[in-house]
Amino acid sequence: MNEPAQLIPLHGGYRKLKSFQVAQLAYDVTARFCDRYIEKRSRTHDQMVQAARSGVQNIAEGSQASGTSKKMELKLTNVARASLEELRLDYEDYLRQRGLLQWPREDARRAELIARRPATADDVAQWTRDAHDGRGGQGGQGAKLKPTESIQSTKSTYAEISANGALALLAVACSLLDRQIATLEKSFVEEGGFTERLYRVRGDRRSRG
Repeated sequence: MNEPAQLIPLHGGYRKLKSFQVAQLAYDVTARFCDRYIEKRSRTHDQMVQAARSGVQNIAEGSQASGTSKKMELKLTNVARASLEELRLDYEDYLRQRGLLQWPREDARRAELIARRPATADDVAQWTRDAHDGRGGQGGQGAKLKPTESIQSTKSTYAEISANGALALLAVACSLLDRQIATLEKSFVEEGGFTERLYRVRGDRRSRG
């Protein structure tokens, strides 16, 4: 005999979402980047950190709200996506305004970062050092990374690499959120929200006596 449907389904497992994990990593990387390369009293510093935090928080809040409101989950996930897009533009502005290079999507250094599957900001920092020194892969394996040649200053070179690394992570996070939003939209259209679920649960329980 089938178990009766639950009114409030399992929800809140956002820590297992790949989108949350990558967004959280981008947040940690952004906090370090801003503390190192952007004046702490500037508005840009606060805006970038808050945009990164918003991306993480809204994924979590949306997942938690999904138990009683698929509509709210979809809305908050869209807010998270918009926040990360805002952050992506901030990094692009940083590079452009300082005459630094924004790497193309096919740049080997971006691919190297993603291939490493970094889990922490320290992992990304190690990739930054390797990219600066022209080392690729772990243990000397992987694609050969070319050091940036557009800037003389070591600090500017590290800033360029760090910003492009953050952009690579944000590209992954945004792509994951795009797919997540598409899945949520399809589910909402086909299954409805909490009200529709309430009717289904009531009907199921009535039919059981």
